[in-house]
Amino acid sequence: MASSGMGHAHLIIIVGAGPAGMAAANLLSKAGHEVVILNRDIKFGGLAEYGIFPSKLKLRGGLRKSYWEIIERPNVHYLGNVSVGRTKDLTIEDLRSLEASALVFATGAQGTKTIGVEGDSATGVYHAKDVVYHFNRLPGFSERPFEMGRQIAVIGVGDVMVDIAHWLIRYKQVEQVTAIARRGPAERKYNPKEIRAICSNIDRAALAQEFARLRPRLEAVGQNPDEILKGMTDEFTKCEPLTSPTKMGFRFLASPRRVLTDAQNRVRGVQIEETKLEPKGQDFAAVGLKEFSEFPCDSVVFAVGDRVDETVGLPYKNGVFVTNPTSTGNDPDDALFQAYDEASGQVIEGVFLTGWARKASEGLVGIAKRDGEWCTEVLVRYLESRPPRERSTNERVLRQLRTMLQARAVQAIDVESLRILEAIEKEQGMARDSIGEFKFPSNELMLTLIQERRERERAPAAR
Repeated sequence: MASSGMGHAHLIIIVGAGPAGMAAANLLSKAGHEVVILNRDIKFGGLAEYGIFPSKLKLRGGLRKSYWEIIERPNVHYLGNVSVGRTKDLTIEDLRSLEASALVFATGAQGTKTIGVEGDSATGVYHAKDVVYHFNRLPGFSERPFEMGRQIAVIGVGDVMVDIAHWLIRYKQVEQVTAIARRGPAERKYNPKEIRAICSNIDRAALAQEFARLRPRLEAVGQNPDEILKGMTDEFTKCEPLTSPTKMGFRFLASPRRVLTDAQNRVRGVQIEETKLEPKGQDFAAVGLKEFSEFPCDSVVFAVGDRVDETVGLPYKNGVFVTNPTSTGNDPDDALFQAYDEASGQVIEGVFLTGWARKASEGLVGIAKRDGEWCTEVLVRYLESRPPRERSTNERVLRQLRTMLQARAVQAIDVESLRILEAIEKEQGMARDSIGEFKFPSNELMLTLIQERRERERAPAAR
């Protein structure tokens, strides 16, 4: 990838500053292009900032350092606290009117999936992402009450379930956490390294009983319960030290059918339908057996994935933004990253999707980063077909964007303001005890503190 000359460069607007958006910004700016990053949050990072478990300081710190290096490049222009979508600070039409060379949407998957069961709006029903945002202190979620009770059912057996169980066990110190899965233990989705955070609390005797209960149904599809149990428990190595008496358990081949509530519409349990496995391609599907029971609990957390935010304004269908259905034959395939309007049957010129905005809940930071890099390869092919632009044209676009934000009274946060916020948070963090690093709970407070510090620094040193 190379820039098209000292006096020429394309200008690309990237919406979203998570791992996919930052990967694209990295490669595009290295190639000499001008990059504008518009981010809904004040801070960059997306799920790298607000989705990684708070105690993983080394992982988050390494990512944050690499992101700082990107946004401090002279041809990268970061603007945080700017939301894009219908009725937001800027619409897609606003962005397209700026006539940038291309728009890249790396907005993540801000919506939450449900399994659509009766009672899923009861008090005590939570979505995994909201809980993760809460303990990672994302503004808007950090101060929201999450009353969990003593016994919690988590629907799902992926890495997000493990993080939620980790928080419930270590920090909330609840009595019991049970992961409920429609399929069997062989189909569990979490990374064996992640389970180390909670394996000290797993009730081994209860797990053995669960396998004994499942034995006939596993053997019926040729699975060996003893081998699967050994494989599962062999992963319980290098477990983090026990920090609470919480019991962690599993309920497999169990499909939640209904959230059970009391007279005040509070969770009192989940109705479970027993399932069996049936072969489906190379995998197994869960099929209901019409055998029902009640599983008592005080709250339910659905960790079953996410969907994109349809209010962004891109063509949307069944939880995802629509991409070009016709393969281009390239590698990576341009079609997978091109926004597409089904009504007109046309690719939306110059608009691209990447990361969870393209494929919701697909992998974690590394997968999203790779997706951003693939999108950049596709985008560079597109830019090579476009005439190079004068840098003065790009400067005009930047001025128009800033004027648009000022006219709408949007307090956009630049790199200088972010450095001020970082310094304030470090000062506060030294004085407080918290999970991971200290973070302010609201955007309003952050904006106020940045403004106050700026005004103090502008004031004469001597009065």
